[in-house]
Amino acid sequence: MNENKDEQPSIVVPLDDLDKVSEDDIDKIDTLAQELATIRQSAKKIAIIGSRNLAITHQQIIETLTTSLVMQGNTIITSGGSSGTNAAAIRGALKANPEKLIIILPQTIGQQPSDVQDQLIGVLNITEHPDRAMMTLSDASRICNREIIDECQQLICFLSHTSNTLHKAVEYAEEKHKVVTVFYLD
Repeated sequence: MNENKDEQPSIVVPLDDLDKVSEDDIDKIDTLAQELATIRQSAKKIAIIGSRNLAITHQQIIETLTTSLVMQGNTIITSGGSSGTNAAAIRGALKANPEKLIIILPQTIGQQPSDVQDQLIGVLNITEHPDRAMMTLSDASRICNREIIDECQQLICFLSHTSNTLHKAVEYAEEKHKVVTVFYLD
């Protein structure tokens, strides 16, 4: 029996039995820490992209979500669009604070339908790409989605299971270690 009551018993931990951490594990831990830090940030750049073919109720949800995100101090990055996800995101951001909206177009304003051009009136931060004027809209949109994702810290994407271009955008965002939220509409 130990007579000295102030003396603490020692615990021996065998170091041989501890799991070893590989370099891959360290990279995963760093990525997780980075994603958690992004989630905790009070204001961040959030990309919102998605399908053009949406029910009005889905558009209203996206508009409301976007308004709330901007009111919390976030900046929204999206592309032009006369209907669907991008148009709803633009409406929501403009309602809350036009200074917190960044539009990256796949081509030029002049190549957008007139209703899109009308919607973009009053948007302060628009990036056009006249160098893509001769591309198909599909090809220019793929490049545009990557550019939008490169600029953001978080991606919110609204798509259907058959949206190949948007699935590739989500994969790209995951490869770039962005925080990704996907909403399937079908």
